[in-house]
Amino acid sequence: MVNIVGIGLFAAGALYLNQFRTGLIETRVQSLTIQAEIIASAIAQTSARGFDRMQINPSLAAQILNRLVLPTQTRARLFTQDGLMIVDSRDILTPEPVRSYPLEAPNENQDLASRIEEFYSAIVNRLTSLRRPLYRESDARDATEYVEVMLALQGNAANAVRENSMGEPILSVAVPVQRFRMVLGSLMLTTEAGDIDEIVSAERRNIVQVFLVALAAGIVMSAVMAGTIVRPIRRLAEAAEGVRNRKSGRSGIPDLSKRGDEIGDLSAVLSDMTATLYDRIDAIERFAADVAHEIKNPLSSISSAVESLPRVKDPQTRERLQQILQEDVRRLDRLISDISQASRLDAQLSRTPLEPVDLASLLRALCEIYEETRENTPRLQLNITPGEKFTVQGSEGRIGQVIRNLLENAISFSPPGGVIRIALIREGRSISISVEDDGPGIPEENLETIFERFYTERPQSEAFGQHSGLGLSISRQIVETYGGKLIAENRRAGDGEILGARFTVRFTAG
Repeated sequence: MVNIVGIGLFAAGALYLNQFRTGLIETRVQSLTIQAEIIASAIAQTSARGFDRMQINPSLAAQILNRLVLPTQTRARLFTQDGLMIVDSRDILTPEPVRSYPLEAPNENQDLASRIEEFYSAIVNRLTSLRRPLYRESDARDATEYVEVMLALQGNAANAVRENSMGEPILSVAVPVQRFRMVLGSLMLTTEAGDIDEIVSAERRNIVQVFLVALAAGIVMSAVMAGTIVRPIRRLAEAAEGVRNRKSGRSGIPDLSKRGDEIGDLSAVLSDMTATLYDRIDAIERFAADVAHEIKNPLSSISSAVESLPRVKDPQTRERLQQILQEDVRRLDRLISDISQASRLDAQLSRTPLEPVDLASLLRALCEIYEETRENTPRLQLNITPGEKFTVQGSEGRIGQVIRNLLENAISFSPPGGVIRIALIREGRSISISVEDDGPGIPEENLETIFERFYTERPQSEAFGQHSGLGLSISRQIVETYGGKLIAENRRAGDGEILGARFTVRFTAG
């Protein structure tokens, strides 16, 4: 945008000069007309009666022209009623028989501004030139060559705009010389060639100067933009390309955040995005390693049982090996299902739109389902603070999955006759769901470890392979996606004795 300002000024200047020259010519014609009328009136007062009519006195008229025309730098010619020229101010002011006009010497050391002005003038003259009659200097000293003089001899003021061989405009105005409404002759005032263009050239020089300033500003701005915008963006682009084509290690994004502008913000965002991308890649690699390790265990057990089965003759032992094979297959099937669910979780969470979720209604519905469909399970005790609104932004299905995982975990650790306490509390904008059981609790060193993938620590009474160790990991991932937190802690008595485990989910009301 900055770089086209100079071109815009160049084109606007051409249009402006065309209007400026037209207005200048109109103003100059009006000025010449008034000047000619004043001089013609003065000449008419000096006329004398001849043999049969009033006549202009050439000598007195010449004196008037000498006094009144010299300061105006115009040429005055006086014609009689018969159309004969009797006075020419050029003859009065320069009576030499031969007049010479020195030409401007060629300047071989023109500066840049002069060269641009000449080039600009040539373009503007070509774009704005009007076809005007060619001005010719006639040797005949009569009025037949000038239409405006002939009209003035008929009593009407007239003007004409012509141009010389160099394209310079020449203005002429002719007015009648009258006394007592009798036309005694005609006075024609003519501008010198180039006086209009001299004024236009001055304006043109101003435009050229503005153009040069705009051009210089454009060059400076281009250099500034190259240094402050283009190069930093190129650095960011090259760094992003390096991240895409990386073969080993981490490719960093340049830290331009100290700039305090949009490019700095872009740098910070790209850096955060790249760090997140690398973290995700590392997480995928760890997940793949964990999956390989977890699948390898049941496969090893299956392989060992299959190898032993042909060599075993005892029916009870063979039945036991077949039972192990079935358990390992079920364990492997459950593990693969949970792994598939965990691997698709990120994509599913990103595609699921957020919606208002009423946690109170969700907890009531889940508790009713568990009480109606489960037998020989701990009693569920639901406590919801009355008079509060418990609405959060998320997915009802995913939040319900989290609560089911916590309930299943509490049920599996609760002793016979135990109670599972579920509380829904709101404090300001914080909404908490807590699930407590009467089980053995959690070792202090494992309060965070239990949220890692494939971590399992099950009751001894539970059959082996019933859980994959992904439930709590998936639950925490879902909660954090919706801006919440999932923590684990132990319930303790006054003397420090562990009474059970407590899992707490915290959301922000929405």
